[in-house]
Amino acid sequence: MTVVSGQAAGERSAGPRRSAAVFFVGNRLMLDEGIGPAAFDEMQKLYDIPENVQLFDVGCMSLDMLPYVERCDFILTVDAVDGTGQSAGTVFRYPPEDMARHCGALRSLHDLALVDLFDAALLLGYEAEGFCVGMQVQNMEPAEYVMGLTPPCHAALPLLIETVEAELHRHGFPLRKKAVSA
Repeated sequence: MTVVSGQAAGERSAGPRRSAAVFFVGNRLMLDEGIGPAAFDEMQKLYDIPENVQLFDVGCMSLDMLPYVERCDFILTVDAVDGTGQSAGTVFRYPPEDMARHCGALRSLHDLALVDLFDAALLLGYEAEGFCVGMQVQNMEPAEYVMGLTPPCHAALPLLIETVEAELHRHGFPLRKKAVSA
């Protein structure tokens, strides 16, 4: 797992300052399944990450993420979704409770673990607010390991990044674009 933050690992901010974690979920070796990691890379390139926001390239979401949920006020997940009926590259915003718990709902490859994470956090009394951003994929199951995104998902990556930035801003975590060097 790769972590990007303005503060040292394990360090908690003093006082009531709100904190956020963004979990970028996916496998870089499985074409569009790597949307989360591709977005992680772009966010690092484009934005200065404030001390109260941590970015995680988590690969597969698991209950190992509970300690981060405990320490944060807001959790945003970024993942590939499939089965939406929309074209590849379509970006979605949705609360965790809209993740598939039954057939026919919006599906993420990692939806069961994500739902489990938020349910476990709730049972443990953690009060982090959660939200999800996803992109409809074209191919998450290549015949062999392939890095990169399919053309429609690659073309929509800037929209996904803008959506992540907008969600962070909407929840009280504005980001600042990095200065462009000449």
